[in-house]
Amino acid sequence: MANSSPTSFPIMEHFYTIQGEGRNAGKASYFFRIGGCDVGCPWCDVKESWDDGHPKMTIQEIINCASEAEAKNIVITGGEPCMYDLSELTSKLKSAGFNLWIETSGAYEITGDWDWIVVSPKRRKSCLPSSLKKASELKVVVLRTMDFDWAVEHAKSVSSECALYFQPEWSREEEMLPEVINFVKGNPDWQISLQTHKYMQIP
Repeated sequence: MANSSPTSFPIMEHFYTIQGEGRNAGKASYFFRIGGCDVGCPWCDVKESWDDGHPKMTIQEIINCASEAEAKNIVITGGEPCMYDLSELTSKLKSAGFNLWIETSGAYEITGDWDWIVVSPKRRKSCLPSSLKKASELKVVVLRTMDFDWAVEHAKSVSSECALYFQPEWSREEEMLPEVINFVKGNPDWQISLQTHKYMQIP
């Protein structure tokens, strides 16, 4: 873990937008993308986030940005945000009245107090069993057909309340979406997540 209860974080970018994916799609959300990631997905569309050398923002600066936008929901994403201890961050954001969502690969221990935890496991770095148990949403990006069986194996370790999603990888959506549709029709515990923010042409 990169730091113990840090009070500032390297923020690659931050912006107020509409959540485009998963259970909370369509909701106004303020995103903070924390720099630093050693998972290294080849299809990652924010490879700049792998570097942790971005300008640091204090927790108070994060609160100020979201407050000025009159945001209610904050999404902490990366990179891989769970490389950091997020306990102090969530404590202060909760005290400021925000709903808190996190997006993580699950490769590191999930710290902090969250209203919604999206775990999106990646093949290059194994997802921790403890992360799967905490997941509110399991979102598996489908790049190839073999990802279905891989996802089902991960789903065996989540809680019965966890929402299960397949999301076709954007560059292969035309090819993989029909397969995702067919799989979900035969396995109705799963749902489809699309990157609707890309259709809307927003961040």
